[in-house]
Amino acid sequence: MRVTEGDVTVEVPEQADAGVGDDVFFNPVQELNRDLTVAVLRALEAETDRDGDRTPRYLDANAASGIRGVRAAAEGFDATCCDVDPDAVELARENVARNDLDARVVHRDANALMHEETFDVVDIDPFGTPIPFADAAFRGASRLVCITATDTAPLCGAHFESGVRHYSTVPRNTEYHAEMGLRVLISALVRTAARYDLAAEPVFSHATKHYARTYLRLDSGARAANALVDELGHVDHCEHCLYREATPGLIADPLDWCPKCDEAIQTAGPIWLGRTCDPEFVESVREEVDDGMGTAEEARELCETVAAELAEPTHYDQHRLCKRWGVGAVAMDEFVERLRAADYSASRTHYGGTTFKTDADVTEMRAAAVED
Repeated sequence: MRVTEGDVTVEVPEQADAGVGDDVFFNPVQELNRDLTVAVLRALEAETDRDGDRTPRYLDANAASGIRGVRAAAEGFDATCCDVDPDAVELARENVARNDLDARVVHRDANALMHEETFDVVDIDPFGTPIPFADAAFRGASRLVCITATDTAPLCGAHFESGVRHYSTVPRNTEYHAEMGLRVLISALVRTAARYDLAAEPVFSHATKHYARTYLRLDSGARAANALVDELGHVDHCEHCLYREATPGLIADPLDWCPKCDEAIQTAGPIWLGRTCDPEFVESVREEVDDGMGTAEEARELCETVAAELAEPTHYDQHRLCKRWGVGAVAMDEFVERLRAADYSASRTHYGGTTFKTDADVTEMRAAAVED
């Protein structure tokens, strides 16, 4: 079947369950991901004062149909599509030719290619965990690494042992599970980059439709890498009263019991505790979204929400809180304004329509936001 995204049209195999299984060549659910990637590439180039006429190099390391590489080539990047599957390589070549673009398609192991060549941007979008590609990605990229993870159950702690194995951390299955997964992913990537004296700073990240996506800007040097490692830490969480406390540092000093209600407490980490984006960069990404993108409205709204999110490392769901309190929910904007009127910081989040961040604890939230 033919699929059009932005200015390109590609052919992909008919799939009974699109986006599901090991043999997926094209996932339509990821259109938002791909539209935002194009906007990120545009924003990256807009801030660059490039010397000479060198064309920036982009690697689609898990090409499949080649649509990411084809769209990057249409944006003027020197694009390379790489895949270990010969059928995928042939399909990617056909799609490059179909759009009359000049892009290279190689039949290689992506890790080998990334160790041999250097690209301005490396894009990792595999089936499942991206960790097997992470070391090579940081060796092969000079400016930006783009990472998608679709193994959300291990990331958020629902598949605990798998999460520990893949991400070398302790994930916990909490009510803010999507954010837990995103911060587990960023933590693993920051630690991987630091092994090579690289600082991998997240400039745009989101958890959307059963996947996590982050864009990491690279800076070299041990001091820069150390500064990001200092942004890692642990979160203690009480499932009974929802008490939470974030503690910076790689060495855990977990609480045995909740200081609020004396119930058992869970500790996750090391996870990323810092900002998951650079708000100014996300705003520039939003401006690069154009009306020709199939997800333009959704992409702009996502960027706006992500840029405005507080730096708190966890979030809450108003509907779950109101159910716990035995009161009716109110409009989200009104709920957030009530918190702000009580002199607490608060923002909506992109993790769900009723989710928010605040520096108030649960008791303070109820006092501020629930009318008697």
